[in-house]
Amino acid sequence: MNYLKHLAVGAGNKLADMWAKRYPSTGRMPNERGGRVAADVAMERLYRQMWVDHERRAMVQLMRQMDQQDGRVKRIHARTARDIIRGGLVMQTDSQVLLRHWNQFMGRLQLDNAEKLKSDARGLVMEGNLMLQLVTDQDLRLAAGVRMPSDTLVPLTDLNGRFKSPTNAWEQRDVLTGTALANFAAWQMAVGRLDPDNWDDLGSMGRPLMDACATTWRKLIMTEEDLVIRRRTRAPLRLAHVLEGADDAALENYRKTTEGEKGQITTDFYLNRKGSVNAVQGDANLADIEDVVHLLDTFFAGAPAPKVLFGYTNGLARDILDDLKRDYYDEIDGLQDAHAGTYAYAFRIHLMLQGEDPEPDAFYLRFAQRRTETANQVADLALKYQALALPDDFVYSEMGLDPIQIRAMKTDQAKRNDPYPNPLKIGPGGTAPAAINQKVSVTPGNAPKGESSTAVSQPGSNGGRGR
Repeated sequence: MNYLKHLAVGAGNKLADMWAKRYPSTGRMPNERGGRVAADVAMERLYRQMWVDHERRAMVQLMRQMDQQDGRVKRIHARTARDIIRGGLVMQTDSQVLLRHWNQFMGRLQLDNAEKLKSDARGLVMEGNLMLQLVTDQDLRLAAGVRMPSDTLVPLTDLNGRFKSPTNAWEQRDVLTGTALANFAAWQMAVGRLDPDNWDDLGSMGRPLMDACATTWRKLIMTEEDLVIRRRTRAPLRLAHVLEGADDAALENYRKTTEGEKGQITTDFYLNRKGSVNAVQGDANLADIEDVVHLLDTFFAGAPAPKVLFGYTNGLARDILDDLKRDYYDEIDGLQDAHAGTYAYAFRIHLMLQGEDPEPDAFYLRFAQRRTETANQVADLALKYQALALPDDFVYSEMGLDPIQIRAMKTDQAKRNDPYPNPLKIGPGGTAPAAINQKVSVTPGNAPKGESSTAVSQPGSNGGRGR
């Protein structure tokens, strides 16, 4: 049944009701007690709903300024976004209907475009929020997912952190006048929040990836500017003129005469009394910069990756490099889940618009490549799973592949190569499925520090649902 087959007055309200039933925790449930928000925070939020949240807007503006003015911050944001979207999105489902819906949905929202994915990923890490406005066409299909500036959007929640109404959950404000530019229902805004203070508090927005480093960044930039100023003012060669026994008049006359000769290429000094002209060398280098090193280390301590991955290799102990990289890749895996979850929400709204409401485990959306394992480790783990006679679909899912797509490609290949196709090898003319005692060769010693990358006790970094 298509709940929204045509445009009608109550169509939006009906979808809002469906959304509220799918996510019941957004409203007050019968057995819920107490408040989700502290009283002082609730009062502050009440005032913020009357205007743009200038504190959050100032933080987002600072993140953008840091990205524009500092190459280190730009590289952190760019590399993080690039690693998040590596390999693109993969839909894992056993339903051909859902897969057909996904292919159409992905094409309309341009989710097969790497630049679109990277732009959304940069918005997530820079602003802490990925706000996608779900725009429908005349046939009530999702036609676009437009990224909105999160610093202009205000969640309309009550004092307990729940939307006052699913049909009017978000409001965009003019930053100059504070007037409302547009209103959005809860289902019209796919929201990805990065480290909110309370996920169940719908008015708690996400935090930028580098927000805790803002104070240190200001100190670092100020100190580096002071270094340049000191180097510029102390670099030139200076001369110290010492005239013993000279009175003020003689010293002043000597100064005027000497300064008048500075424009000459070669300047000689002639003294008729005991004295000397000594050269005072400028600073050849700035060795005492321990304060700058401290600020630099403090800044990168709050970054998702260690400073060695951004070109600062001094003092690096290479035996801990693998551990530092693995910690960074764990961070990337978490960001991938947050990013893909936003698109999964938008896809579920698309299915609701088409009259479909699959179960939560009917599909799983993820990015193809996890970064916590190398390509060799992924291949070895897949071989080990095959040796245990696990289903092929499970093995493909763990490798970040689409089982349905791989199965279709194998079937097509078998039809091209076999005049009597039997791609699944079923029946008298086929062979038995892979036995549990099949021989599998595993590449030895490919894991760092000799650890086993193919141990069954290590199913991956996503709880067995894929790397």
